[in-house]
This record gives sequence, structure tokens and C-alpha cells, in this order.
Amino acid sequence: MSSENYLKDISEIKHLMNKSSKFISLSGLSGILAGIYALIGASFAYWLVAQSERGYLILDGKVFRLILLDLILVGIFSIGTAIYLTTKKAKKNNQKIWDSLTRRLLTSFIVPLLAGAIYIIIILNQQRYGQTGALMLLFYGLALLSASKYTLGDVKYLGYTQIVIGLICAIFPGYGFWFWVLGFGIMHIVYGTVMYFKYDKK
Repeated sequence: MSSENYLKDISEIKHLMNKSSKFISLSGLSGILAGIYALIGASFAYWLVAQSERGYLILDGKVFRLILLDLILVGIFSIGTAIYLTTKKAKKNNQKIWDSLTRRLLTSFIVPLLAGAIYIIIILNQQRYGQTGALMLLFYGLALLSASKYTLGDVKYLGYTQIVIGLICAIFPGYGFWFWVLGFGIMHIVYGTVMYFKYDKK
């Protein structure tokens, strides 16, 4: 057996092992679109606050309810796009979209994210508003880090980035909106672009 064939066989074995132990059909394009949705949603929220009578956000007014709806819509569009594009890519790769591997991936992602969401709701009810942006970034980063062992290793770098941005945001809570834009908007676009050219455009 020539060295070229040997290396090819090793590469194929490695690919099959990764395919069986990791969910490799995440779409880079969904990351780009999630970032765009976040930027659009943030722009709308900024405009709402700027146009309000007070010029700043209070958490018991109409503007806050609209911003909350805006945030929910960003999440729905991002998740819906990710499901659609990931399902499409999984079919193209002949990979099952729902099996034990997918369940482990989702469990690892949802548990820290859900814990964070519940904690944020608790502190909002206690009228402690200053760290909301930082906590969203931190728990999202931890969720990505937790899920990364069941999917492409690049996901963990986005997780580390979100955690770092969240910690910096905690130090400067007055800039929470801009750190949120950086983490959920810009970093998603950067990450999605890297993933797209690295994995999707092959």
C-alpha cells in the first residue's frame, strides 16, 4: 500500500469517526443570518428607546414590552433559520437530523441556556436590571461550550468569545446594549462566515 493511499484511508476513517460521534451538519449561513437578525432587532430596539418620551428604557412601560417582543422574534427567526438550514445540510450529508447524538447536543445546549433564562427572569422580578446583558452573553457562551463536545470544535471558540464579552459587559454594565450587539450580532456574523467558508463551501 502506498503512503498516499494509506493517508487517504486514515482520513476517511477519521471522517467516519467524527460523523458518528459529532453532529457535523451545523450551517454557517444560519450563524450569519442569526447575527443579521440580532443587528436588525437591536436597531429597532435602539430606535424605540430613542423615540420614547423619556429617551431611556424603563421595565414597566410599553417600550419595554415591545423590546421584549422584538427579542423573542429575533430568537424565533434565528432558531427557525438554524433548524431549516441545518436540516437541509444534514440531508445533503446523509446524516440523521434526530438521533441520540442530536438529543445529547440539544440537552447540553438547552440546560445551561434554560437555567440562565430562569435566573434572568428571577433577577428582573427583583428589579435588578443592570447585569441582564452580561448574563445573557455568559449563559449563552456556557451553553455553546457545553454543546461543543457533540458538534464541530469551532463552536467552543464562539462560546469562549461570548463568555469573555459577557464578563467585560459585567464590568461595564452601562454599555450592556453595545456588548449585546457585539456578542449576538457581530460575533455571530464573523463566526458564521468562518464556518461557511470552512465547511459549507466545499
